[in-house]
Amino acid sequence: MNIASYIDHTILKPETTLADIQKLCAEAVEQSFAAVCVPPYFVKAAKELTNGSNVKVATVIGFPFGYSSTDAKLKEIEQAIADGADELDIVHNITALKDGNYTYLQNEIKACTDLCHEAGKSVKIIVESGILSDTELLKCCELYYPLGIDFMKTSTGYAQTGATVRAVELMRQHLPETIAIKASGGIRTFAFAKELVDAGATRLGCSASIQIVEESKAI
Repeated sequence: MNIASYIDHTILKPETTLADIQKLCAEAVEQSFAAVCVPPYFVKAAKELTNGSNVKVATVIGFPFGYSSTDAKLKEIEQAIADGADELDIVHNITALKDGNYTYLQNEIKACTDLCHEAGKSVKIIVESGILSDTELLKCCELYYPLGIDFMKTSTGYAQTGATVRAVELMRQHLPETIAIKASGGIRTFAFAKELVDAGATRLGCSASIQIVEESKAI
């Protein structure tokens, strides 16, 4: 298994510096990771640092809690696209889901997805599966798959529970094959990464990416 091809090499800490981004991008290019995932502030720099490679630049929208307004998310998306982002990892409004406001959620995700697709960019909707019940997770699948999203993503990495095999399995069982799955949050070993891929994940958001690749080579 070429695990590197699954990985979005990620750094989203609030104390991230340009030096961190330079190191992240150099590693991503060297290892041929699928993408780097960086704070919006660093999208321009990441785009320049990965220029000439096949590494995509992803960034986050409405991060990490998702409860900013739809208009605010749309403005963030516009800026990220202008700065060169290829993929937008958008946190849905978890509070609206918990409140049962499904019309709001559908309207928000449709507006965000349409804006990204008009610019030819990919959309990953972060549902924060670790704080959802199975019923809520399945509701997300039901609400979002008709809207043309490209990926459903498990986690921001900021909730107590990150990616789980069960969440990936549930998503895979209840989403069409045209929608990919990104697992993220707490993926620190090759063994766990492989479990998630075997469960149906096609992308992995990792900060321990180099360690995971080295472990895969040792097997």
